[in-house]
Amino acid sequence: MPPLRSTAALLLAPVLFLAAVRLPSPPPVAPPAAASAPREVTEQERVAARLLAEEMVSQGAWRKLAWLADRIGARLSGTPQAEQAVAWAIGEFRRDGLSRVRGEKVMVPRWERGEASIALVAPVSRSMAVLALGMSEATPPAGITAEVVEADSFDALHALGDKVRGRIVLFNKVTRPDPHGAGYGETSTLRHRGPSEAATQGAVAMLIRSLGTLNARLPHTGSLSYLEDVPRIPAAAITAEDADLIHRLQQAGETVTVHLRLGCRTHPDAESANVVAELRGRSRPDEIVLIGAHLDSWDVGTGATDDGAGVAVTMEALRLLKTLGLTPRRTIRAVLFMNEENGLRGGKTYAADHQEELQRHVAAIESDSGAGRPLGFFVNAGEGGAEVVRTLARPLLGLGLEDVRVGTDGGSDIAPLKAAGVPTIGLRQDMTHYFDWHHTEADTLDKVDPAELAKSAVAMAYVAWALAGSEPPLPRVPPVVAPTAH
Repeated sequence: MPPLRSTAALLLAPVLFLAAVRLPSPPPVAPPAAASAPREVTEQERVAARLLAEEMVSQGAWRKLAWLADRIGARLSGTPQAEQAVAWAIGEFRRDGLSRVRGEKVMVPRWERGEASIALVAPVSRSMAVLALGMSEATPPAGITAEVVEADSFDALHALGDKVRGRIVLFNKVTRPDPHGAGYGETSTLRHRGPSEAATQGAVAMLIRSLGTLNARLPHTGSLSYLEDVPRIPAAAITAEDADLIHRLQQAGETVTVHLRLGCRTHPDAESANVVAELRGRSRPDEIVLIGAHLDSWDVGTGATDDGAGVAVTMEALRLLKTLGLTPRRTIRAVLFMNEENGLRGGKTYAADHQEELQRHVAAIESDSGAGRPLGFFVNAGEGGAEVVRTLARPLLGLGLEDVRVGTDGGSDIAPLKAAGVPTIGLRQDMTHYFDWHHTEADTLDKVDPAELAKSAVAMAYVAWALAGSEPPLPRVPPVVAPTAH
């Protein structure tokens, strides 16, 4: 769907933004003496309406995302494309007239996927699609040929005992679609910990059924975490269809053998940067509402939904407020984090480098849930924090937002801020189809609806503006108290 560019968009804008505010219907007809005056539109409703009107006409978020996805494309940390994205974001923030625009140094891992192949050797001969998991070790140059054993959980793996030794483990568990992404949470631990869990029992490699929700012969990559003092075995994702084929052959009593070859390489860390820009507060500029997303992506597809959409939403939120002259009481700081996908170095480095000012961070909001329509927010704050955000977000109900819910950390890159008590908030979006394309070659711009992207930019801009002016600020996250020794 192309962005709105025609004169018709200008004519539709008043209708769109009035619909977004969803003003109440007039009261029932009553005798003149009993008639009541209509409720006045609040300042907050006017702000929400102005933001939506500007975004639906300008389509600024879509234009930013189109450039990032189509012109720069995949941008794995440590690559020239990632550094091109850093330079582009800095230039874009400056063109939008924002202040204190800069890159803040982050040292990132530099991993190269290399060539990969996998094929069934027995009981039939057939090639399959494969993607190495991020940070995986390589196989020997000639590859690995071994029998496959299957498990759908770590408990099932442990129950196999010595049957794992010398074999390739296949974790085969379906990822169920869910509008809030819960299905991915149920299976992602298998990918993160699976290689080390399999290696402790003597496996020579690990395969995983892709953590995707669409059967379209798409392998999904993603990060893994090797444990210390455990052999670092090669690991890769195969498609749902090929995982099912292996399962059927084993259920028929066959011994399944595959040949796997991965050409991964890990290089020394490289210098990169988080990109930071601010809309300075008018009366409390030293207090900060942080909004953010991650600028890096995997090296497959173009990173349009993960997390190019979040980058565009974050950047456009500041532009909208700046363009409309909506100067916040506190400073709103945008941070585009580097290296979320395979190391979280950007989030960790930001928290460490800004440790002294984290007590002045009154909230942090992250957008890393794809490009579906905004549903609301997850809030992790002190007692009553979710109710505060729920009240502040009411003018956004016309965008289709459903509710504000108590969450956990709001997002991976802002999670390190919780230790300093910073309330963290995640922009909730409809993720029903997000994991169809997530971490695949199909994560491209055509999966994004410009109108839904615009609504997310408006939701981010409005809530950041409201939090920047809220008195008192959100209650802070309580400190974690270590258990008392007995």
